[in-house]
Amino acid sequence: MMTQQNQTTYTKDPSNKKLFVSREFEADVEKVWRAWTEPALMDQWWAPKPWRAETKSMDFREGGKWLYAMIGPDGTKAYCIVNYESIKPQKSFIGFDAFCDENGIINNDFPTMHWKVTFNPIEDGTRVDVEITFKSEADLEKILEMGFKEGFAMAHNNLDELLAK
Repeated sequence: MMTQQNQTTYTKDPSNKKLFVSREFEADVEKVWRAWTEPALMDQWWAPKPWRAETKSMDFREGGKWLYAMIGPDGTKAYCIVNYESIKPQKSFIGFDAFCDENGIINNDFPTMHWKVTFNPIEDGTRVDVEITFKSEADLEKILEMGFKEGFAMAHNNLDELLAK
């Protein structure tokens, strides 16, 4: 049972076009890793409520892709794709993330992001550190204006609930 709500922290490094995100979870690395890499689990937490995530396809391997939709309460679908570049099981993965259409064709009207996600064992669980690199400082600001910080923190709260089950 969770004793307190963990907080998602953000550190902006505009000069290097980076956003750092850190969050602790009260579960071991294996369980947290599975929640970040298995589509049936991702779909249960990735979208901030009342939105939900729905995986169209996932091939979690180097050179593989995850194509998913964020589905709004009115049925609106926003598709995203992650192209996995590097995977070190239960340690880290690196991927290129972009908004796209239902076929995975990238929508260049939105910023693209390069994610490095690292899983670190800590005394009472796992700390996940995410380093997101943008093409420009303007792209970083646009993602923040779109509500990324609030949405990602809400998704992390969903993950807390999933891990507590």
